[in-house]
Amino acid sequence: MKIIGFYPCLFVLVGIFTHLPARESAPVSEGLVAGESGAVGETAAESFDTYSKTDPHAWTTREARFPGSNGFGATGDTVPVVISPPEGRLAIVADGNSPDPDDLGGTAVSLALLRAAGLTERLVHYSHSCDLVRGDRIAERAEHERHYLMQAACDGTARRWGGFDSLTFFDALWEQQETVEDLARAINESSANNPLWIIEAGEPDIIGLALEASDFRKHPFVNVLTHHPANDNAGDFYSWRQILDFGVKEVRIPDQNLHLKVDLDQWDWAKNHQDPRIQWVWLMGKIAEVDDVVNFQKGKWDCSDAGMVLYWITGATDGGLELGTVAEVKGLLLDHVRANP
Repeated sequence: MKIIGFYPCLFVLVGIFTHLPARESAPVSEGLVAGESGAVGETAAESFDTYSKTDPHAWTTREARFPGSNGFGATGDTVPVVISPPEGRLAIVADGNSPDPDDLGGTAVSLALLRAAGLTERLVHYSHSCDLVRGDRIAERAEHERHYLMQAACDGTARRWGGFDSLTFFDALWEQQETVEDLARAINESSANNPLWIIEAGEPDIIGLALEASDFRKHPFVNVLTHHPANDNAGDFYSWRQILDFGVKEVRIPDQNLHLKVDLDQWDWAKNHQDPRIQWVWLMGKIAEVDDVVNFQKGKWDCSDAGMVLYWITGATDGGLELGTVAEVKGLLLDHVRANP
């Protein structure tokens, strides 16, 4: 079978999943705060720790920030979210062609969150498959397949949720020159009043190449947001230290896997939802779960990289949500589909 035939076959699979019988949605109680559910707070609050932005060695509890919420995004729960993004624009560089398929769910959730928050026009660059050198842990055909899956996650989510008509989703490996030029252009448009926030959702090499190709005088107005050293240290051409040596600002938040890589049943609310936009998001994470390259996603639904988008849309360094949960994601997405049937 030629691998080029995979892409249309994907949409056959999509058709099967998205036409699963849907359960009846429970009526929404009136008078709730946006993103809030009557289920929040019905169980004993079990607080967990988050890093303090002013002192990474200090700790605050989620219970102090969201009284009455257990904070773990249990099935049925939503948590209200305040949309308060920082000044500037957003760029996202994801992999997905590396062994871990989590960027499928991460991409779908990231784009859906930006649409739900009304911030699609702030996204000025999105590229995927940024792993520029294939390693031994993923076979050539499997890596090839991932390019199509990631493009489907981008294009399919953007079309269904809307708001991304002016954006091109680049394949960073297969369209490397165009990707680097596009990200360098976004860097060169940066200023003190219009900074660029680059989300590192994969290896740092594309970011390094774009910084190399851009005006160094613009680098102080670039923030690079990361949550995991597995990305920082995975570059084939640039180390994390070399990225920082360009003069950009490092913004580091805790590992988002802590509460956004969850048991599969915590996303049953999306699987069984009647709206195809919600079902599509669930499907992308489910495809990652059944991927056969790695075993550590079995039984999990992982959108961990989308936690950096959630952090950005809720304020970033000015009080952004450092450890998001499924509850916040669910609240934002369901609010949007209810308001935009």
